[in-house]
Amino acid sequence: MVTATFRFYEELNDFLAPLRRKQEFSVPCAQAATTKHMIEALGVPHTEVELILLNGESVDFSYLLQDGDRVAVYPRFEAMDVTPLLRVREHPLRNSRFVADAHLGGLAHMLRMLGFDTLYDNHFDDDEIVAIAGRDGRIVLTRDRELLKRRVVTHGCYVHALKSQAQLREIVGRLDLMRSARPFTLCLHCNAPLRPVDKASVLDRLPLRVQPHYERFSLCDGCGRVFWEGSHWRNMRKVLDGLLPVDPAAEDG
Repeated sequence: MVTATFRFYEELNDFLAPLRRKQEFSVPCAQAATTKHMIEALGVPHTEVELILLNGESVDFSYLLQDGDRVAVYPRFEAMDVTPLLRVREHPLRNSRFVADAHLGGLAHMLRMLGFDTLYDNHFDDDEIVAIAGRDGRIVLTRDRELLKRRVVTHGCYVHALKSQAQLREIVGRLDLMRSARPFTLCLHCNAPLRPVDKASVLDRLPLRVQPHYERFSLCDGCGRVFWEGSHWRNMRKVLDGLLPVDPAAEDG
């Protein structure tokens, strides 16, 4: 029988049974069990893991556990540069293309608002999400940890928050997305790029109440919708105010 000692750090503890959180614990392992197999058997999806230290040395998911091994498992690092260490995957977790599961429509909508390519359809089943992620190299966003344990899913985020705005803050903070955000450049409905258009070219599509009050418009070539900076835009702008970095030039003005 192989027995190994594990210690999980930071938010990875949320996936563990309460008595195993924030402390070392020893567990029996199957013969020829890999680090990936045991980490997921303990409840932690492999997509949440950034670094594994085994007896002080960095290993990947394929390492075969030996009796007496001590395994430290870490999530993505925010403040510590671990670039020189071996990571558990060939490419970093950070990627700006997403596919969201059927329960995260509000989050998908707001990620599009920030300009991040996010596929979402409330009819997607798990197999479709896995296929899309593999085909397009997208991060899977889900509250289903079993979905993230699928071998084909190499990049994913378990979403802890329950409300859409809190989910947005969680994902933006975790993946440091604001550095590459381009707000209001994607269609909120179909995910296609928006382009600015002259008012005259879309005048016949505008409601009569809109025509005299707005001058700046964007058009989605995917679904044909026209957008302007009305009350809905202002409400979305408020959501972004707490996320976007402050522009010193704007403050000086």
